[in-house]
Amino acid sequence: MEHRSHVYGVVAEFKTEHELLHAVEKTREAGYRRIEAYTPFPVEGLSEALGLRRNNVPLITLIGGLVGGLGGFFLQYWASAIAYPMNIGGRPLNSWPAFIPVTFEMTVLGASLAAVFGMLALNRLPQPHHPLFNVHRFAKHVTSDRFFLCIEARDPKFHISEAARFLQSVHARHVSEVQDD
Repeated sequence: MEHRSHVYGVVAEFKTEHELLHAVEKTREAGYRRIEAYTPFPVEGLSEALGLRRNNVPLITLIGGLVGGLGGFFLQYWASAIAYPMNIGGRPLNSWPAFIPVTFEMTVLGASLAAVFGMLALNRLPQPHHPLFNVHRFAKHVTSDRFFLCIEARDPKFHISEAARFLQSVHARHVSEVQDD
């Protein structure tokens, strides 16, 4: 394995999404696992072709909602039954029906904050600069009209010349070495 610290990987450019899907399938068949595809719009079947697994955002959202709801409920319980108990009209100190609106709102707040920050953390964002933007063709075309496939240098099978040759064999329009900052 050839591994130089300043090489991020090798990126290939494709004209259509069908060419990209075919290349991703062939790349996975060849044994590469540290690959990423970049497209100007969502491509159906690309996640499956890349071998992406389900993410944990729904679980993180559930945990955030439970923590928010329980936190809101017990804050109200603590305030009305422990810290500042007031017997008004003979009602119980733990008047849970009165706690429902705040508990609901805290559940929604906790879930939404957990979902946003969980998604950002799982996507390793914010990332102000990605090494692929060092490739001029990528920076110019990735958001408008081209499709790109990158084999990262941290892939166990990665060897720069073999990866470039392989990407040429799957009919890439251009293949470029990606320098890491």
